[in-house]
Amino acid sequence: MVTKEKKKGMFENVIQQFNTAADQINLNPNIRKILSISNNELIIRFPVKMDNGDVEIFTGYRVQHNNALGPYKGGLRYHPTVDIDAAKALAMWMTWKTSLAGLPYGGAKGGIQIDPSKYSQAELERITRRFTYALGENIGPEHDIPAPDVNTNQQTMAWIADTYMSTKAPSERSKNQHVVTGKPVGSGGLEGRDRATGYGVFLNIKFWAEKNNLNLSGKKFIVQGFGNVGYWAAYFLEKEGAHLVGVQDAYATISNEEGIDVEDLLNYSKSNDGMIKGYTKASTLLQDQFFEISADICIPAALGNQITDENADKIKAYLIAEGANGPTNYEGEQMLLARGVQIIPDVLCNSGGVIASYFEWLQNRNGELWLLDEVLEKLEKKLRTVFENVWDTSQERNISMRNAAFSIAIERIERAYIQRGIFP
Repeated sequence: MVTKEKKKGMFENVIQQFNTAADQINLNPNIRKILSISNNELIIRFPVKMDNGDVEIFTGYRVQHNNALGPYKGGLRYHPTVDIDAAKALAMWMTWKTSLAGLPYGGAKGGIQIDPSKYSQAELERITRRFTYALGENIGPEHDIPAPDVNTNQQTMAWIADTYMSTKAPSERSKNQHVVTGKPVGSGGLEGRDRATGYGVFLNIKFWAEKNNLNLSGKKFIVQGFGNVGYWAAYFLEKEGAHLVGVQDAYATISNEEGIDVEDLLNYSKSNDGMIKGYTKASTLLQDQFFEISADICIPAALGNQITDENADKIKAYLIAEGANGPTNYEGEQMLLARGVQIIPDVLCNSGGVIASYFEWLQNRNGELWLLDEVLEKLEKKLRTVFENVWDTSQERNISMRNAAFSIAIERIERAYIQRGIFP
């Protein structure tokens, strides 16, 4: 099963990644000071009445890391591991991700410390709406724009948008529809936003394969996390002729070297409360055997700190495509790179989601409607440009793709500070 995410380790990890890249580009020391901390860190405790009439107190978080390039942007997750350190790490990664993609955004992240499986749909709606109300003016369509993340979805975003818009004067409500992205298509959402992150993971793998003169047909891959990102990445890879041979979620680890039908596994999980446990067309493995499965490509698409110095030597794959945020810690990455394993870093690999979120934000802002084919075409074009930039920088400077991605992202923010200066 997917192991518990280590929150403190995640923050230490992102700081270490930042410092490594900052050293390589000789980042201005004053700007290093600014970027090493968050602008704002909110901890919000709020009461919600449960279905049985009892009141529970929940703790929510929103960390706004940096907005030098534009409004804060980043997901909200509902998970027991959510705390201030996790939010700080994820917010910082979002700053680099939006900068790398060339978007007019900064980075933020947040969520609620909660196991959503223990609450009814009606309770989750009240929890979401109360959290939104408690956040108040700390979010806004031109200030901080949340999106879906772990255990949140388009329904969550619809509740947030409706609650936030309801706090505005009737004549102002429609102007605030883009306070969140990842909404249902019927409520201002973007066609294709549901698959954008997973499609982006697939595209990055495809671009990498092209650079290495590899044909994806017949290649074997494993996926950790069979949620939205993991499923769509597997769906598009299978269409390319690759074979899914291993999957792990929070409840089980399964493998079949002959291949697992992606759509069949999805249908099974839908009928099994979203779990892959008990799937009869694959063998069940122990939790710590997942990364030992023989495959060409490994896609960690669950939580952070899953690939560490404790298991990196077991990985058989020669390519890691990071669908999750921070799935590989610093020590584990050094071990992999020393063995010649290549890593498409999270800030590049899973950036299809935030790019599509930008498209949705523009669509709402401009009163437009984009078709699915148009969205996927724009997404591929944008991601190819970003990938080429990272690849070329990696080759020219003889550094890892992660260091290349961080360097590009940080240099863009550095230029903005140098051009604008520090107020006052």
